Amino acid sequence: MTTFNRRRFLQTTALALTGATLGSTAQAHAQGRILGTVIDYAGGVPSGRAVKAAGHLGAVRYVSERRPGANWMLGKPVTLGETQDFAANDLATASVYQFGRAETADWLGGAAAAARHAPEAMRLHASAGGPTGRPIYIAIDDNPSRSQYLNQIRPYLRAFSAALTLGGYQTGVYGNINVIQWCIEDGIGSFFWQHDWGSGGKLHPRANIHQKAKWTGVIDGVTVDINNVYSADWGQWTPGRRGPGFTLGDLGSSQLSSRFDWRALLPK
Repeated sequence: MTTFNRRRFLQTTALALTGATLGSTAQAHAQGRILGTVIDYAGGVPSGRAVKAAGHLGAVRYVSERRPGANWMLGKPVTLGETQDFAANDLATASVYQFGRAETADWLGGAAAAARHAPEAMRLHASAGGPTGRPIYIAIDDNPSRSQYLNQIRPYLRAFSAALTLGGYQTGVYGNINVIQWCIEDGIGSFFWQHDWGSGGKLHPRANIHQKAKWTGVIDGVTVDINNVYSADWGQWTPGRRGPGFTLGDLGSSQLSSRFDWRALLPK
């Protein structure tokens, strides 16, 4: 598990907020056709066998705790037992962080909030068997104004992304079509999961995953949202594997330590 150094995080964040481009240098582009479906859920945990039988590729799962008062969220956070069950059924997992919502949305705290949320995301991702090298989606579960994006969301995402990069992860963003476009323009994120709130019925061409409004199902008694997948790599992982198609053993220690070019975090 990655040890999080708060002082180093703050130093890196300061650099990121000056306008550095964060995340992977190789952007993950969405493809033009639907390759399958994945689910997301918080009210419980369906079995891997049932998810497989329903025809899905896997799920995007919360690497965040239940927010106060949301005792119904029995499916938060994701666990190692769940991801292992998925793997045994040839299913994959992707990670998303969202603790607050609406008036308690994580991004309302701007860059300072990332110092609290980012370490928690990485801790829970690793506890569930999530490897480094994979993205963690940062949730912007809103239809924000341009001003909110510039003054709160962008600083929050840049700081969160700086922490993920420092920990050896990539950055994903969950948001509507406007948030995705603004993030692309600002060089934030390599993976994008779009929701429909405020998207005007349009799908961004860079969306790897699309959560269609009111498209739900029930699996093992758990209500799930259903998402279309548009790229072969949608940020998925399985416990013990570094990413799609290769394992941790495929990379030597020198490759692991040099995988990220920290000069990319410096102001241009």
